[in-house]
Amino acid sequence: MASRKNIDPEVIYRPHTGATRQYIRDIILGVNDGLVSIFLLVVGVVGGGLSANQVLLTGVAAAIAGAVSMASGEYIATKSQEEVFDREMELEKEHLKYHREVERQEIRDMFGDMGFPDDEVTHIVEVVDADDNAFLRVMMALEFGVIDTERRSPYTAMVMSGLLFLLGSLPSILPFVFTDDPITGLWIAAIASGIALFAVGALKTIATHTNPITSGLENVSVAVGGAAVAYGVGRLFDTAV
Repeated sequence: MASRKNIDPEVIYRPHTGATRQYIRDIILGVNDGLVSIFLLVVGVVGGGLSANQVLLTGVAAAIAGAVSMASGEYIATKSQEEVFDREMELEKEHLKYHREVERQEIRDMFGDMGFPDDEVTHIVEVVDADDNAFLRVMMALEFGVIDTERRSPYTAMVMSGLLFLLGSLPSILPFVFTDDPITGLWIAAIASGIALFAVGALKTIATHTNPITSGLENVSVAVGGAAVAYGVGRLFDTAV
């Protein structure tokens, strides 16, 4: 264990990400999926020989379908997960009422596994056992890995995923509103999507505290690789059909 004497008073206290931490996944997944999937779709259909208007229609339809799918899927998945947690907590209340010693032993084992000395574990169990609400919260955190502030609202997750998917689709769709040349539109979409992907990769490091350049380039490289495959498939389809 590190000694408190080694604490450097010059090190600035850095706060945690905060109340939005549990929605980072929805934010990144929503906007990134919109950016990558719609861009790859546009690359594929341009490679397949579609006109600018056809690309625009295809992109808009895919963006709407993708946003609805993302939103509904995230709602169902998050709601199901929350319902599982609620059921587990109801079962935990039953265990505390009828099988309390089993739960006490679980507390002993969990704190023992953390490295607490036996005498301290005994004291912790006594303190926790004195309050049913505290007992439930401790079991919720240690046994299920969940605390109230980290639980996710199905509605918030749904809205974030759907709207951010639509936002992510815009760089690939908007260029075809202003040009009749599909190749020109594709180049503009590629540049705009590349900038957006790099920005998303870099901005997420505010929460992850990793290298923004590396993260941004990683995000772009995934799309570049996918775009090469999508364009090749589109060209192959156009040649064969």
